[in-house]
Amino acid sequence: MERRAQEGADGLVIREARESDVPAIVALFASDALGGHGDTTDPAAYDDYLAAFRRIAASAGDTLYVAELDAQVVGTFQTTFITSMTGRGGTSMTIEAVQTREDMRGKGIGATMIAYAVEVARTSGARLVQLMSNAQRDRAHHFYERLGFARSHVGFKMKLK
Repeated sequence: MERRAQEGADGLVIREARESDVPAIVALFASDALGGHGDTTDPAAYDDYLAAFRRIAASAGDTLYVAELDAQVVGTFQTTFITSMTGRGGTSMTIEAVQTREDMRGKGIGATMIAYAVEVARTSGARLVQLMSNAQRDRAHHFYERLGFARSHVGFKMKLK
């Protein structure tokens, strides 16, 4: 699904990511020192990212998006639909890996990406949209709260690799 943004930066397009977008997406994550994910633009890691892209693209419940402005990838996010037994078998959407290029922050791109994801969730019949944010990202937390999200849970992770 491709749609010209109605709000935010003029000319911004939110669309499903293509394999040719992988280098730009990786560069967004590699430039984020706070994320702590160990992302890198080292060509030796490219096959790992390409394999991940292909798994996401093949998944019925996952979609990777990019925000494009003037033919450049300036942001990305991923959505995952999960149906669980709670909430009477309701489906929820998780928004993951939200990233806006550092020099493009504050221009409405992040808000447009989130609004797009929420609309996809709404039109898909999801009962809930959720996301997690690194505990150190205070500015991001305020951003999500301004968009209507509420702090509700404490998250836990266990790294296996």
